[in-house]
Amino acid sequence: MEGFELTCITYEDDGKSVPYFNPFRRSKDVWDILNISLSLGQARITSPRYEKCYNRTTKKEDQYWNTDAWEFIDIVPFRLNTEKNKFTVIGCNTHAYLIPDNNPFNNSLGCLSSCNSLDTVIQHGSFSGIGCCQIDIPKGTSTFTFSFDERANISEVYNFSRCSYAMIVEEAEFKFNTTYITNEDWFIETELAMVLDWAIGNTTCKEAQTNKSSYACISSNSICSTVNGGGYLCSCSNGFEGNPYLHGGCQDIDECAIQNLCSKPGKCHNLEGSYRCSCPLGWRSNHKNPRECDLNVPLVIGTTIMLGFVTAISIILVYFVIAKRIKLFEKRKQEKLKQKFFVQNRGLLLQQLIASNEETTQTMRNFRLDELEKATNRFDNGLIIGRGGHGEVYKGILSDQRVVAIKQSKIVDQTEIDQFINEVVILSQVNHRNVVKLYGCCLETEVPLLVYEFISRGTLFDHLHVEEHCSLTWKHRLRIAVEAAGAISYLHSSASISVFHRDIKSSNILLDDYFTAKVSDFGASRSVRIDQTGVTTVIQGTYGYLDPEYYRSGRLTQKSDVYSFGVILAELLTRQKPLISSGLFDGGSLVAYFSSAMKENRLFEILDPQVVNMVHRIELEAVAKLAEMCLRMKGEQRPTMKEVEIQLEVLWRSQSLVERQLILLDYNAQIDTTLQFSFEQELQSSSVFLSTDDFNRDEEAEESIAVGR
Repeated sequence: MEGFELTCITYEDDGKSVPYFNPFRRSKDVWDILNISLSLGQARITSPRYEKCYNRTTKKEDQYWNTDAWEFIDIVPFRLNTEKNKFTVIGCNTHAYLIPDNNPFNNSLGCLSSCNSLDTVIQHGSFSGIGCCQIDIPKGTSTFTFSFDERANISEVYNFSRCSYAMIVEEAEFKFNTTYITNEDWFIETELAMVLDWAIGNTTCKEAQTNKSSYACISSNSICSTVNGGGYLCSCSNGFEGNPYLHGGCQDIDECAIQNLCSKPGKCHNLEGSYRCSCPLGWRSNHKNPRECDLNVPLVIGTTIMLGFVTAISIILVYFVIAKRIKLFEKRKQEKLKQKFFVQNRGLLLQQLIASNEETTQTMRNFRLDELEKATNRFDNGLIIGRGGHGEVYKGILSDQRVVAIKQSKIVDQTEIDQFINEVVILSQVNHRNVVKLYGCCLETEVPLLVYEFISRGTLFDHLHVEEHCSLTWKHRLRIAVEAAGAISYLHSSASISVFHRDIKSSNILLDDYFTAKVSDFGASRSVRIDQTGVTTVIQGTYGYLDPEYYRSGRLTQKSDVYSFGVILAELLTRQKPLISSGLFDGGSLVAYFSSAMKENRLFEILDPQVVNMVHRIELEAVAKLAEMCLRMKGEQRPTMKEVEIQLEVLWRSQSLVERQLILLDYNAQIDTTLQFSFEQELQSSSVFLSTDDFNRDEEAEESIAVGR
């Protein structure tokens, strides 16, 4: 058929014969045919390309390749596919245009590609405008010209990128490579494709069928489809496959060779362009779905009645046997599952740890799942006393009448299991009246369960941050601070191992019936040798309490817990959250707000009105000074938790204002060489406040934490 003629050329280097043609009116070149699709009405050919290079010696343009305009010849039934092709430009400091000559507005499409070095191309990747760019081609484009903007001079980068390229390529098959910037040979060696649509003639199917001599759909089982833009395509009818442009080209498809077309027990029979299903004796075709066979009920009723009695007796006998077997099987299955979870949750490791410590063996044990289910009425939602993003905490009563809190996590990953083991190991070696007691754990579930002593009054955070009147007097708050400081000091220096809590905050301090403080939640804690001053680790903690020095360096020390405790002291004094959204704090940070007030001698303006009392003035000022010392940016300038505990203990035991002043002055004179400052001067002179530079660094640290989070 005219316009579809191809010529074959044999290449001498490999002896391969390749079909080619030239569909363009003004081009002298020929184009390889890479693929022709009958069903899609498309062909893939080698892509027209345009190249411009600079001479490295003269630094002037010295080479053009393919400068002609491309316009499809009228008799050639091909047109440019504007959906699968893209106008593509490669190069550095290159601005190329695609000029569609048949566009009614004759608008040029520009694509700008720039780069200062090869590194920028590698960093940004494909089609970002760095080394390579792509744009869509307007629909209906059939004639086009390439052009380079002479103002975009690539001579600045000629040392590593001498040439620029413009082309139309198939988007799905083109993969940009950074070597295209530096290696000029790729343009010759790489085969790029462009997609062309084709159709028969330029008439509709109805018009084409009137001329039987030229009508292309000549197979007896073919159908015609009109193509947008003119012309038509042929395809085989349903049930046939092959070439619709040849006599006898559309052949019948044997549907029965395709499996499962007829549902069993039906049998498949192939027909011309179709198939049918037949049913055996005793079955009949489903009137809704001929591919399925239904039982012919009248024929099988008699047999069913005869067999029914025998079957019923057999079922009754078998039922009792099977029920007993199933019950035994389920029991064994549950036991195996519990054993699997026990191993998965490092049960053997924990057993060794508990057995290696005689004191731990007496206070901790592995609970069975049925024990905890009984204690919580099968984990009744009405017994939930705490709920968070990681799970729930249930109140339960053990068989020995102990009231406990059972922590059930809902996240199953290795991090959760590691934190669980970490908490068990640490609490098994810690014995302090102000650290929450761990009675044991259950390893028979997918997520381990922890069993703690029940602490009735909730968290310190819940008591402080309420809208109504706070239930904690200043006396309560001071005692809670003393007890919490004592527990943390014990973890740092008095326990069998040194423990850095790493997540000290008011919501991890629990209160019992008598407002006694209990430090809890050791999932993120780190145990270190007694002689070890710090450890480098992944940043963990809660924003608002996190030590800025630890956040910047990643080195966790005892002073990181001291900083977090300083935030709690500020909470006890002001009853403000570490982070709020009301705009009361500068930057939303209690630390910055508190430090600013101390620097400007405005302590009594920010204190909780419930604790502002002249009787407690010395205590309030002393605790505020202590908080300020704990919140210093450099860890080496902060006191140890032992020193914090002693100062708070001194304040707690003082019986009068005079006695408190004398004890405080005497004590601080003794530790002057340790802390490198006088506590008496801290109380009486504003010179102990943070300097402007230190305060600015505080703000910068807080801001960096906020940005990091």
